[in-house]
Amino acid sequence: MKKFLIIVESPAKTKTITKFLGKGYVAKSSYGHVRDLPKKEMGIDFEKNFKPTYKIIPNKSKVIRELKKEAKDADTIFLATDPDREGEAISWHLAEMLKMPSKIKRAIFYEITKEKVLDAIAHPQAIDTNKVLAQQARRILDRMVGYKISPILWKKIGRGLSAGRVQSVAMRLILEREKKIKGFISDESWTIQALLKTQKDAEFEARLFKINEKKAEIKKEADAAKIVSELKGCDFIVGDIEKKEQKRNAPAPFTTSLLQQESARKLGFTAYRTMRVAQQLYEGMELGDEGSIGLITYMRTDSFRINSDFQNEARTYIKDKFGANFIPEKPNYFPPRKGAQEAHEAIRPTSLKRPPEVIKEHLNPEQWKLYDLIWRRFLASQMTPAIFDETLVFISAGSCTFRARGQVARFSGFMAVYEEGREDEEKEGKKEGLPLLNTGEKLLLLKLTPEQHFTKPPAPYSEAMLVKALEEEGIGRPSTYATIIHTIEEREYVKRVKRKLYPTELGLTVTELLIDNFPKVMDIKFTANLENQLDTIEEGKEDWVEMLRDFYTPFIEAVKKAEKEMKDLKKERVETDVKCLRCGEPMVMRWGRHGKFLACSVYPKCRYTQALEEGEVEQSELKCKECGGTLLVKNGRFGRFLACIRYPECKFTQPMEIGVKCPKENCEGEVIERRTKRGRAFFGCNKFPKCDFFSWQKPGAELPEKNVEKNVEKG
Repeated sequence: MKKFLIIVESPAKTKTITKFLGKGYVAKSSYGHVRDLPKKEMGIDFEKNFKPTYKIIPNKSKVIRELKKEAKDADTIFLATDPDREGEAISWHLAEMLKMPSKIKRAIFYEITKEKVLDAIAHPQAIDTNKVLAQQARRILDRMVGYKISPILWKKIGRGLSAGRVQSVAMRLILEREKKIKGFISDESWTIQALLKTQKDAEFEARLFKINEKKAEIKKEADAAKIVSELKGCDFIVGDIEKKEQKRNAPAPFTTSLLQQESARKLGFTAYRTMRVAQQLYEGMELGDEGSIGLITYMRTDSFRINSDFQNEARTYIKDKFGANFIPEKPNYFPPRKGAQEAHEAIRPTSLKRPPEVIKEHLNPEQWKLYDLIWRRFLASQMTPAIFDETLVFISAGSCTFRARGQVARFSGFMAVYEEGREDEEKEGKKEGLPLLNTGEKLLLLKLTPEQHFTKPPAPYSEAMLVKALEEEGIGRPSTYATIIHTIEEREYVKRVKRKLYPTELGLTVTELLIDNFPKVMDIKFTANLENQLDTIEEGKEDWVEMLRDFYTPFIEAVKKAEKEMKDLKKERVETDVKCLRCGEPMVMRWGRHGKFLACSVYPKCRYTQALEEGEVEQSELKCKECGGTLLVKNGRFGRFLACIRYPECKFTQPMEIGVKCPKENCEGEVIERRTKRGRAFFGCNKFPKCDFFSWQKPGAELPEKNVEKNVEKG
């Protein structure tokens, strides 16, 4: 009997695919990439047309040996990695390492269902060399920028800093937004709201719209007060009444970018979390007797396309569940975006036989929430528009005209299943219906309210807003947005406060230096053009070596110039009034990996340092267990801790205890305060992992009984 080997990049995929295959088929995982550029060297031969040197990724040797062993006995090897550049590159590297070209075929599917997997095996393809070259060109570009610029940052600012071709440009967007916020000059304006009553005692509000037939623009409080005074003696008479139908069209199905944005708005998920959970839904979830099933189509896509068979299935489902008036006469069409890969589909459920409520028991809360979001968005995209009856009423009062707006939903359409999320600044005011009014009707004025307003600066980027900006500017590609944001946050170039991304002083400084010294690399349009060039390489319309050569020549000149001319922050010493706790000498402000810090001015004689934000450092009454020195109370990334005053000569530290014994039975540990990566305080046992005690609340601080369940839920 013939033997067939199918290689995917994920063990979760292996589990799902195995159940679809017959006898003779074996599914194995490569666990992602198996080869890459070497970590500790450039790995690119610039003299030989940017020839890359690939090496086996550490810890992958065993995986490769197992794959070679299985491949040796196989009659056919199907490489079934993801259907994108990265997946194509993984397949190519596997093919290069297995060295069995006559056996190897490429299997491509966009959803992990029995029908699609078997169809892909029945109709194999060749590895797409152009996709591989596009991925290789991107990898080399990123390596050149990172490995050439980062050492300059180490030399000029501090070890551990890094620059990225795309991440640094994303930081530029954040920096420019910060400048607009800080440089914003607010303008004052006033509006006047009238509370009116009809002859039948119905109350409603209208806003001043025009003065002497010109748009009302009130800049000062005195002008508003004058108008209010004049209006108090006027009759309020109903004038023109306009009625019209408003349609709100169904939203497009999810692309990667739209999923990340909407998941952030409606679920509060980061882009990184969204993609992690979506990967799980795509690769397969255990659904009881059904076994492991892929619940959504491939989640890295920029296409709105839905295959016609599934679209027709959706129309039947909607008709049966909601009625014929909820399906449009023709299936909804969403024009593709420029450069979108129409071979892909939008993100959708793999089957309409698995509504979220039916499979909820098989998913964890975050999986269910994301699946429910994708399910509802897809259904909504195939439904009719929502229809509203809008009424505009114009009311005359002396030389002024007021306007009242009312809106009533006539037909819910797609909104029967879904309503799009909005950013804080995008939220609409509540729209309600107006009472029955007749032209010429006299109204009773109950109240006039002048309101002061100030124009607001642009809001800091939320993750959803940044993803949208990256897509609009053409920076990176949808599959990279989550990594971009995760990276700049991990580097501490931004901090997250109430779902908003704020640049740190370190992030602003590094970005400014990169803009000054590498203007082309940091140019938004230039970066977007590089992405377009990578697309043309994938299409076979551009030579990857020529593209890299055009980039490299001016880039390396900029590197040489920056090595000599970039501002050296390491040499900057700003005097302060703070005294060294160890020797009493003045401390100076310097730059390092985490931004500014305080260091003793007589370094290296005294090596004492402290974080700038610590200010007056608190000395504890405890002594170091290793050298006997005083222990200082310091603030670290994961909360307060105790550290020896003689650091770095003595590196002893210990967690900050709060004087409470661990409440776990038979545990002799102490409760300590710590912090999550996002900075949220929690309390745990110092015997972890032997003791798993955990609490968001400080032990001893009791919660009101009615709030206990709520807080546990949030935790």
